[in-house]
Amino acid sequence: MPEHQNLMPKPQMTSLKDCSRVWINVNLATFDPALSDAYGVQTKCALGVLDGRIACIEPMSSVTATSLPYDVIDGHNGWLTPGLIDCHTHLVFGGNRANEFEQRQQGKSYQEIARKGGGILSTVRATRVRSREQLIKSALPRLEALIREGVTTVEIKSGYGLNLPDEIKMLEVARELGSRVPIRVKTTLLAAHALPPEYAGRPDDYIDLVCNEIIPTVAEQGLADAVDVFCETIGFDLKQCERVFHTALDHDLAIKGHTEQLSLTHASSLAASMGALSCDHLEYLDETGAVGLAQSGTVAVLLPGAFYYLKQSRKPPVELLRRFKVPMAVATDINPGSSPLASIRLMMNMSCILFQLSAAEAIAGTTREAARALGIIDDFGTIEVGKIADLCLWDTNHPNELPYELGHSPLKQRILGGDIANGDSLWT
Repeated sequence: MPEHQNLMPKPQMTSLKDCSRVWINVNLATFDPALSDAYGVQTKCALGVLDGRIACIEPMSSVTATSLPYDVIDGHNGWLTPGLIDCHTHLVFGGNRANEFEQRQQGKSYQEIARKGGGILSTVRATRVRSREQLIKSALPRLEALIREGVTTVEIKSGYGLNLPDEIKMLEVARELGSRVPIRVKTTLLAAHALPPEYAGRPDDYIDLVCNEIIPTVAEQGLADAVDVFCETIGFDLKQCERVFHTALDHDLAIKGHTEQLSLTHASSLAASMGALSCDHLEYLDETGAVGLAQSGTVAVLLPGAFYYLKQSRKPPVELLRRFKVPMAVATDINPGSSPLASIRLMMNMSCILFQLSAAEAIAGTTREAARALGIIDDFGTIEVGKIADLCLWDTNHPNELPYELGHSPLKQRILGGDIANGDSLWT
């Protein structure tokens, strides 16, 4: 189910009887910020869906057999949450970097490996030589792993092509994945991910290519929802990133950034000042950057998988983000070099253990705030009448079990637009 398809219009408040399908005997972790509880809890409810959207929520105490439609599902006192959203992935790529994993165990740093032709550029070489079908085949297991854990929307970046035809190839593959398995896909152009070998020593010339050819072509073909940049000492500098941001905005594309991961570059302040949807990583974010995010409503996307995998010691400033009320999302950052971890629930757990998020913050980070980071909060991320009925039904005593216990899945139903969409290849 590609995200770029037309969505159903929002229904008016209706009765359960008028709904096309109703879940009864469910507890809701709505994550509606209008409710005082951190989870937005509503217990012992019935939830009705019409035309793919949540149309009615009523207490079970008011439900009778005659007030229900034909299609009724008993939730057996389980918990409904919004469908999970993975708002930052590099899920499409060729090959793997297991050899670099070994090098890091021998003491070599991520930056050292990158400067010697490894890192991102090794994946660029592997991705360029793969066909579309080969890339789809290798990406599907990672995508299905997310689906098994309840992900209903995933963002997929390009960035391993670093030329016009291969960046387009990656974005087309990402869109094709959304038509092959039941999941919504948001696509992000990350051509400014690294300097390709053919532009060695000529970063400004490559940014010319990105701004003059790649972004306009991708925008014209409607292949991307947003444009991302990697602003870092081994990536691109502030001036170059600003050019990319301006070009993206000129072509009506949202912007976001990989910022403050390995050093303080002030790229977060720049991105926020230009209205970025999100700034991601943020280990070196300072107070000025946090204030900028707060003022612009830019989401801080925390990526504990990369922090863990690279054995970083400097954590994102979570207390600073809390103090300035910056929304915090959590994502997998699935990629072959620094986070080959296709598990959104593991990221929930890591965000709690490594970054000291609460369980409620971790789940909100993969639902409400992840939707905000993708610019889709009006339709997704919370359980509210009028929103798209992307939901998960869990066999748990409380939602706080989701980041607590790993190794098995309490997911009973994954609901996409009001339809149970576990995926025929995943469940019988």
